[in-house]
Amino acid sequence: MSLRRILLSPFVGVSLIVVLLALYFRSSFKSPPQHNQRLFSAEELALYNGTDETLPILLGILGSVYDVTKGKSHYGSGGGYNHFAGRDASRAFVSGNFTGDGLTDSLHGLSSSEVKSIVDWRGFYSRTYTPVGKLVGRYYDSQGNPTKHLKGAEAKASRGAQLMEKQKIEEDKQKNCNSRWSQDEGGEVWCDVGVPRLVQRPLEIAITGSMSKRCACFEEDQLDQSGLEIYKDCEPLAKTCKV
Repeated sequence: MSLRRILLSPFVGVSLIVVLLALYFRSSFKSPPQHNQRLFSAEELALYNGTDETLPILLGILGSVYDVTKGKSHYGSGGGYNHFAGRDASRAFVSGNFTGDGLTDSLHGLSSSEVKSIVDWRGFYSRTYTPVGKLVGRYYDSQGNPTKHLKGAEAKASRGAQLMEKQKIEEDKQKNCNSRWSQDEGGEVWCDVGVPRLVQRPLEIAITGSMSKRCACFEEDQLDQSGLEIYKDCEPLAKTCKV
């Protein structure tokens, strides 16, 4: 029998129709892809906190929702990171406050470096887990569009990254001291070339919200610069100082 006659036979036609109908109904009654860029309310997201074994475990950060079920030992009930499951607790990623008001998505009062760290955490989840949707609220509107809060957080993180890079470039011009610490002897700093001095980190307040100092090595002909602080009980030209 020729291929043409086979294809035109009534039996083949009926069989093809049956197969197509079967595929149609199979597709119609199959559950839609779970959480495919789904929009969650806070109440809906709370259902996926690891207490219901039949549901995946979801986590939100900066309004992006991820399926972390493969990390069940960490995010499931009784796991060390279970406090992150079923909610957006963006702030806790840097605050370390895992109770009460600490489990919030508000970044109010955080420094640019802290916001950058949270954005970096979001990048980690994007690389490691499956994104499944957005949380409607602070960072995404009811249409799933980014809000001014998300854009503001990302802009602040970007500024933080730029300032940190600028700080690194500036500090690379003046070598850091070597340092070590032991329980028996305490801490000390030393320079292979030059002598140790404490100096302000001028960009630090913009990055972290607070001032700090670092130990840098200066040669003798640089010691007349302003703002150089000698370590307490350390000789002016000593190469090693106790701290």
